[in-house]
Amino acid sequence: MLQIDIRSTVLTATIITGVAALLTLIFGINNILKGRQIPFYRKRHDRMVRGWRLLLAAVLLIPLSWVILNYSEPLVYNYISPSPTATKTPTITLTPTITLTPTITLTPTITDTPSITSTPSLPSEIGADFEGEVTPNPDAVFSFIQFSRRIDEAFQPIDPAIEFENPVGQLYGTFSYNNMSNGVQWSALWYREGELVYYETAPWEGGTGGYGYTDWAPDSDQWLAGMYEVQIFIGSEWMVSGYFTVTGEPPTPTITLTPTLTATPSLTPTQTQPPTSTHTRQPTLTPTITLTPTQTRTPRFTPTD
Repeated sequence: MLQIDIRSTVLTATIITGVAALLTLIFGINNILKGRQIPFYRKRHDRMVRGWRLLLAAVLLIPLSWVILNYSEPLVYNYISPSPTATKTPTITLTPTITLTPTITLTPTITDTPSITSTPSLPSEIGADFEGEVTPNPDAVFSFIQFSRRIDEAFQPIDPAIEFENPVGQLYGTFSYNNMSNGVQWSALWYREGELVYYETAPWEGGTGGYGYTDWAPDSDQWLAGMYEVQIFIGSEWMVSGYFTVTGEPPTPTITLTPTLTATPSLTPTQTQPPTSTHTRQPTLTPTITLTPTQTRTPRFTPTD
């Protein structure tokens, strides 16, 4: 049967109380920090209140652990008399030792240190197209980007995914936002394997908070397989990035031939000879290539405030 003396019990209780105080303090700080990032008042208020309650509990547990360590043992001895414990006398036993033969230690090889990934920056040629004159709000926030082939009327993604198989067609990147200002310049940049393939930039018209999207609808043969990244900027400040993958070979574009008729009939009458008929040349079919223009969508937003 396991027997624990009073001293060990006090130390165990002190350690448990100290660990509980530390965990409560960490959870309280974490709740406060995450609560400040929530854009909705009700959820932010509940998270902040929970965090402050945990901090208060941590403040109470720290002195409680000190009280347990310094005063609980004398208090227990007022009611329970300590009993002598048997102490074992150690005896020396000679054990033959084995002498180890020194071995060759391998020198560690040099390991490459991973490089630091820098924050995305807005290309200067896109900044030259800015029209907005409003200074961005430093408290503006964007949610993570969800990608889908379709969205509903509230700009919510339908069957969002991170991998799309060709043919892709039109693709939407939806997000929520808060603390925005109308008139501030915003930009959405689409990259494939680090190469800019499409972008849009315009003054913001979506209000302070709500849901919005950026979309791209290129020709089907432009959806090359690879890793894609969408970056959103407010002014020249990067806000959020989203990633998705396209797999499979893009479909080959088809050429539509439209035949045209070229006919040149002519009759040449003369006064000295009876009218003679001139044979009319047959219609000549000349193939022409008809290019179908792609539709460009204007980004729209659903303000919620």
